Amino acid sequence: MWLTRISVKYPVFTIMMMFCLMVLGLASWQRMGVEEFPDVDFPFVVIYTNYPGASPETVESDITKKMEDQINTISGLKQVISQSSEGLSTIIAEFNLDVPSTVAAQDVRDKIAPVTAQFRDEIEDPIVERYDPTASAVMSVVFESDQMSLRELSSYLDQRIVPQLRTVAGVGTVNLLGDAQRQIRIEVDPYKLQSFGIGIDQVINTLKGENIEVPGGTLKQGNSELVVEIKSRVIQPQSFGQLIVASKNGSPIYLRQVANIQDSQAELESSAFLNGKTAIAMDILRSSDSNVIDVVDASYKTLDKIEQQLPKGTTLKVVVDTSKGIRASIKDVARTIVEGGILAVLIVLLFLGSFRSTAITGLTLPIALLGTLTFIWMFGFTINMMTLLALSLSIGLLIDDAIVVRENIVRHADMGKDHVTAALDGTKEIGLAVLATTLTIVAVFLPVAFMGGIIGRFFYQFGVTVSTAVLISMFVSFTLDPMLSAHWAEKKDPNKKPGRVKRFFLWISGKLDRLTHVYEKLLKLALRFRLMTLVIAFASLFAALALSKLIGTEFVPVPDKGEIRVKFETPVDASLEYSQAKLKQVDQIIRQHPQVRSTYGVINGVTDRGKNHVSIRVSVTPRQERTETLSELNNQLRNRLKSVAGITVTSVASADETVSGGQKPVMISIKGPDLDELQKISDRFMAEMQKVDGVVDLESSLKEPKPTLEVHVNRLLANDLGLSVGQIANVIRPLLAGDDATTWKDDKGENYDVNLRLSEDKRTLPSDIQNLYLTSQKMDENNQPILIPLSTVSTLEESYGASQINRRDLAREVLVEANTSGRPAGDIGRDISAIQDKFEMPAGYSFDTQGSNADMAESAGYAMTAITLSIVFIYIVLGSQFNSFIHPAAIMASLPLSLVGVFLALFVFNSTMNLFSIIGIIMLMGLVTKNAILLIDFIKKAMDRGENRYDAILAAGTTRLRPILMTTSAMVMGMVPLALGLGEGGEQSAPMAHAVIGGVITSTLLTLVVVPVIFTYLDDFKNFMMRQMRKIVS
Repeated sequence: MWLTRISVKYPVFTIMMMFCLMVLGLASWQRMGVEEFPDVDFPFVVIYTNYPGASPETVESDITKKMEDQINTISGLKQVISQSSEGLSTIIAEFNLDVPSTVAAQDVRDKIAPVTAQFRDEIEDPIVERYDPTASAVMSVVFESDQMSLRELSSYLDQRIVPQLRTVAGVGTVNLLGDAQRQIRIEVDPYKLQSFGIGIDQVINTLKGENIEVPGGTLKQGNSELVVEIKSRVIQPQSFGQLIVASKNGSPIYLRQVANIQDSQAELESSAFLNGKTAIAMDILRSSDSNVIDVVDASYKTLDKIEQQLPKGTTLKVVVDTSKGIRASIKDVARTIVEGGILAVLIVLLFLGSFRSTAITGLTLPIALLGTLTFIWMFGFTINMMTLLALSLSIGLLIDDAIVVRENIVRHADMGKDHVTAALDGTKEIGLAVLATTLTIVAVFLPVAFMGGIIGRFFYQFGVTVSTAVLISMFVSFTLDPMLSAHWAEKKDPNKKPGRVKRFFLWISGKLDRLTHVYEKLLKLALRFRLMTLVIAFASLFAALALSKLIGTEFVPVPDKGEIRVKFETPVDASLEYSQAKLKQVDQIIRQHPQVRSTYGVINGVTDRGKNHVSIRVSVTPRQERTETLSELNNQLRNRLKSVAGITVTSVASADETVSGGQKPVMISIKGPDLDELQKISDRFMAEMQKVDGVVDLESSLKEPKPTLEVHVNRLLANDLGLSVGQIANVIRPLLAGDDATTWKDDKGENYDVNLRLSEDKRTLPSDIQNLYLTSQKMDENNQPILIPLSTVSTLEESYGASQINRRDLAREVLVEANTSGRPAGDIGRDISAIQDKFEMPAGYSFDTQGSNADMAESAGYAMTAITLSIVFIYIVLGSQFNSFIHPAAIMASLPLSLVGVFLALFVFNSTMNLFSIIGIIMLMGLVTKNAILLIDFIKKAMDRGENRYDAILAAGTTRLRPILMTTSAMVMGMVPLALGLGEGGEQSAPMAHAVIGGVITSTLLTLVVVPVIFTYLDDFKNFMMRQMRKIVS
């Protein structure tokens, strides 16, 4: 090979080339970004619209439906999901993966603009955001102060701290939780308003019209101008009391006469607790295209500066830092690469019995790894779990080529050739086989890189990294290995007595020679009883396929990162104070558990809206320091919380959201038009689901109906009395829901809301509403507006309304969700599918599987396509190399045989069939063919030289046994650290290593015996066909 000849001829040039690869690799390592998973652009757009005080039905009809109809006309839309809850509409539009999220967001804005223009004034402008399914806080910081009140601390954080964090590069938003901002509260007294004959609308108009600052234009004097400003802003909060609301009999009526003015704080809407103590929390969310680690590092720098500015007695503490888990996972995978490399090199040392040979092959590893980093950086990839997993799985592959080349060169040197000739001849003889094996691995991994769907986006970097790594290792094996073998040869001194180490290596070599004799006898037996050999091989394959039924399936294993999220709900009509009391009770029970280190609780957070939604993040002792698994801890906490009355525990699960997006693994959508019918169907279905083993935390999106007080206006009577429905609504809304009528600016230039509302004791009973007085458009004899009590023109009716309405693809739905415990999600999904098939549904109602089981079904389809493509590509490569249509079939017969070991290993290690183990199986296809290629290539060459088939097979088997065992052992040892899955989150990637180790070991054993037998049958078939062709031709 010309590449080898140049390398051997110019050793310095070869060394410089390798040095260049390493330097570039180290430089690339320094410049590459670090993240947990590849940065995938999720084309999701979320639209939030607030309508304070509105019921879910009103939100659905006035906002959600109108927007959905518009969004549904956008091209490239995959599905529309919405949730209408009290005062909030949330619509999530999911687009096809080929639509960039920026384009999708702009399309949505353009489509909803005409609809939003027609909304009622009370409906706030929609917020359109690009949505990341994993959009939870990357950091949460808790602030406590023993010097400042809650109001002072809230205002300080909002004005001083939040703006500083918002300017950090990569930070999307910063949300305060448990804060109570300073607010000027104007609590009107309905009885005083009535006695003075004043309507609430007059008070609102006064606040809006009297507290203003308006530019009045300019005065020109010759060459100068004087700016005129109308300054009528209220200077002190209490000065609002001096505003004149109306005048009666020539006397002014001041606001202080009909309302109580307080410089107070806004009513609490959310709460945050650190280890059971009330605190103010700050959630930092990243923008969709930023790197978590970069954002966290930059936030820490800003927090260090903030800590120095904090007033005396105020402290901050970071309670959530998602980068810790990412860093630990990345560090662990990087460690497995080093450990795997060391183990692989040790195996080579044992087999070759020479430090020099080990050094020559071992050098391939660092050079190939660093060289791959250069290309990863050039492709625009980052250091993430996928690229690092690819490198850790490649350890065995990278050293394989070098082992095969070096072993063949040593064999040629032992024949008595000089070192340069041995290096050139040895490489030339094996070169084509090594090229074929490398190309088969590339043929396997390129389809993985180009799988469809979200899974394809994740594994794109994985496939490209492995392909690049094996190509570089082949390049190193064809250049550096022969050059070092030729110029750094071992000098053998026959008179020198072997040392202790050499004697140990010679002992191992003797054992291997004995193994070779055993294998030779076994091969002879297999060739004599060919049919029996095939029957045993296929029997073991069918046994393995039967065993596969006992292996569970799931989308992705849940990693143990030492954090649990507990979610529970209080009754739908519960107040914030009630939820706070329950949170403290639950928190106390959780913290009694010996493994719990700290807790961080939130009520009405960003991801769980509603005063009855409580979420507690529980940090437990690291995995290495406890005997219980995370699943066992979840069950223990779940059992402890059964004793708490007045709450419904909705989820106790791992807090890791990287793959699931925080969703439960089991999600079933029931679609249909009528909510009452959906309620009945979901109740029946959930009763059936409850019986399925392994289903926990079962909940429905159709919550308990919320008590509602309906005000029915008598239009005819209202019209006669000079009132309109709109006017009545405009009076009730601000008094009950509160209305930020204007703002007040303090001496530091900070603005605060001025909120108009009834005092709390005046808005507790239905009778309080009936006693409200409305200003009629009709006048009395004194030319004053007539005041009419609400009870005159309306009736009140107590009823129950939906607390939340979910919709999917323009139809109402109920989402039934559950966590899993003790059984994989895929197995539970199969049981639920069986229930669905037997379930009787009325016309117009249907089931739709969502969540990880839907992802698993989609991914399995893409993986099957990748496997099929890989098999086709392998056949193309092998057919080209052996110049035969039939012989590649002998090599490919080893593919199904590898499944024996895969299913056996997964069963023994108690692993599941999941996304990672499927990738392991795809990877196996390249590895398994590698051994068979080395064997068949040797047989073919021997037969071409004129040897008979039987002798050629025996010679090939005994000659190739050592390098095949060596490459297999190196591969297995390179995988062992990954298979043990010791680090944080190691459970995710361990099944991949289990599948590969099991498959490689069994396929090697079967390849060495079964492939030669299949080769003889195919060769017989080829000869038979040739004879038939000759007969036809003659």
